[in-house]
Amino acid sequence: MLSSEFFAPTSKEVPSEAKMISHQLMLRAGMISQSASGIYCWLPLSVRVMNKITNIVCEEQDRIGANRVYFSTIQPADLWIESGRYEAYGKEMLRIKDRKDNNFLYSPTNEEQATDVFRKYVKSYRQLPLLFYQIHWKFRDEIRPRFGVMRGREFFMKDGYSFDMNFEGAQTTYRKVFKSYMKIFRRIGLTPVPVQADPGAIGGNMSHEFQILAETGESTLYYDKKLLSSTDDKPSSIFAVTDEKYDPKASPIPETELAISKGIEVGHIFYFGTKYSRPMNAFVLDENGGKVFPEMGSYGIGISRLVAAIIEASHDERGIIWPEAVSPFGITILNLHTKNEKCREIASQIYESLLSTKEVLYDDRSISVGEKLADADLIGIPYQIIIGTKKAEIGIVEFKNRKTGEIVEMSIDKAIGRFQ
Repeated sequence: MLSSEFFAPTSKEVPSEAKMISHQLMLRAGMISQSASGIYCWLPLSVRVMNKITNIVCEEQDRIGANRVYFSTIQPADLWIESGRYEAYGKEMLRIKDRKDNNFLYSPTNEEQATDVFRKYVKSYRQLPLLFYQIHWKFRDEIRPRFGVMRGREFFMKDGYSFDMNFEGAQTTYRKVFKSYMKIFRRIGLTPVPVQADPGAIGGNMSHEFQILAETGESTLYYDKKLLSSTDDKPSSIFAVTDEKYDPKASPIPETELAISKGIEVGHIFYFGTKYSRPMNAFVLDENGGKVFPEMGSYGIGISRLVAAIIEASHDERGIIWPEAVSPFGITILNLHTKNEKCREIASQIYESLLSTKEVLYDDRSISVGEKLADADLIGIPYQIIIGTKKAEIGIVEFKNRKTGEIVEMSIDKAIGRFQ
């Protein structure tokens, strides 16, 4: 992609309304544009990041046999009346009427709708277990939206819903999704810290949230240091609690192994039994023809929130530092002197050579050297190939690692070869 064709309205100014680093950098990097309080337009740079995250989530969910769907964003209120949550959910729910005066709502979550689909089509125990998931927009009318997309009203979310014949089956599914989530966050380039959690408005009696470590996080985490290097993905092996639950006297963590960090929640999973299947009369017949109300669970990852959380966990004073797995581009080519024929020739050669193997952003804009370098660091693409007039004359370019800041001189062929 050519920078001259790519829409990324960057800015040097720190927006006065933005308090969190991620909010500041997403605005400055031209990733989002505020439409209303807690509601944002997502611009090309952020869309590419969300697509990368989405692809990883889908690959790992498909791997455990989850079925991808799209539930409607507008739901009939009758479903929520059946489950008993329509009045209980509170003012966060956006309630609307159609022209025939029917009551609807904009989806804040989809337990009821998943249960409705299930009861229409699933009749036998032979069709279980069953796991749905979707990645879709949702809306919750937060009383005080803040921190940019970290706590907005409209958000992009992965949510999943499971149906099992009994508690043992539900536990198996829960553990399977738990393990899948750990893989997802690690593939993104993060260190997930799972924490036993309060299920809140979703309900249920088994729940974990997934935090990532960030100095600017909202929660304080107390955890065993071994958790950061452990590959044990069983829910029973959790050694982390949040600040309000930490009791030094009751802690199973030896003081010498205790680590304390700030964290940001990016995912949450719940088991809630027959909380929705029973009141909504969603049942299957067992081998003897008897009614069984499936044991259910739900599983969420805040995709749009995760974009901001990654920035909170990975940035410096110059801008964003994207993990390679979710970076909007794999490499950026910086032609510092677009009027110089040799620089243009080298930049075009590298660009054309890498297009088939790597997502490349070629900064071909006629702007100052300082502005071009600052923009590259701001948007945080992991690797930069920098082309200047003096080195270009002898066939040399600079290769910069955005994360470490290391700059190495190398030949054109070697720069190309690193990515082929």
